Amino acid sequence: MSSALRQVSKNTAAQLTVPGGGGRGVIGSLLRVQAPKRTLFTIIHQGHEGWRLSLGRNPVKLEPGLQIALPLYHTIQEIDLRETSVNILDLTGFTMDNVPVSLSGSLFYRVKNSYDACFSVHGFRSNVEKIGTSAMRSVIGHFAYDEVIGDRNKINQKLHEVIGKSIEKWGVECTRFEIQAFKPSNREVERQLELQMEAERNRRKQLLDTQAQVNVAEGMKQKAILASEGAFQAQLNEAAGEKQRKILESEGNLEAARNEGRALAEQIEIIAGALAAVQGSSKPSVSETYRVRALDALIELKRLERLQAIAKGSGNSTYFFGEAGGDSTAYQVDNSEKWKKNLVDRALHSQAASQ
Repeated sequence: MSSALRQVSKNTAAQLTVPGGGGRGVIGSLLRVQAPKRTLFTIIHQGHEGWRLSLGRNPVKLEPGLQIALPLYHTIQEIDLRETSVNILDLTGFTMDNVPVSLSGSLFYRVKNSYDACFSVHGFRSNVEKIGTSAMRSVIGHFAYDEVIGDRNKINQKLHEVIGKSIEKWGVECTRFEIQAFKPSNREVERQLELQMEAERNRRKQLLDTQAQVNVAEGMKQKAILASEGAFQAQLNEAAGEKQRKILESEGNLEAARNEGRALAEQIEIIAGALAAVQGSSKPSVSETYRVRALDALIELKRLERLQAIAKGSGNSTYFFGEAGGDSTAYQVDNSEKWKKNLVDRALHSQAASQ
């Protein structure tokens, strides 16, 4: 049995031997090529942190730069501290109103504690992706389809909170979550939703039209109220203006009458003084008799002025009695009665002609 095994081993080695290779096999060459090259140093890149284990224990934090790493004795784990993202594509789920949907999103995260990321979880990157997938499917069930369509920021905020609480114990921070695509999972559901949205748009249009009509009616009402108030205020202003005009006019008439009275009194005093001087009165003051005579003279003067005005009129007739060269007495005729008589005669003549 042992001899048979040795024979099989020799045959296998012969088949794997490369001609001209000095008896060395391909397996040995492959092992030498794939074996990692061991050095005494390692490099931690900028934006990363490293942890060095001595025989699998006693972790030591390594800053960016050149660090010592003894072969077989040290094990190095390097953690990227920069913000990165995980894409979750074509995830199926159901909304709160049982609409099957397909959605895609991006989860952005960053390592805050590299120690927990190394030693609190195995492969934190894959676990973060799994947490994001389950959280998306869970959170989408708490929102209706219209809510997701209308406001994605709300569901993004909810996913950020849920995922952040789940991965915080691993030393990883969820910076944000963004839903990139959201649509119904089949065409029939999409068509039904389109009909529903069209009906909703029609309903909103009718509401807006009704509200517009109400606003127009309210505007017309307000316009009529303002017009009536304006007309009322205009009437008040006109009445106040007319009142003020009459007051000012009456005050002006009163002042004019006072001025005329003062002027007449002064004229009477002047004429009375002149009459007294002509009569040779030695009294220091003018008597009441001279004032009466002065007033009669002013009245006669006014009457003569009116008669002159009547005589200058185009429709007047003036008659003189007696001879022109004699000492006959002139009679002044009041023409007002003649005017009245002439008007009556003309009216009677017109009435007779019309008959």
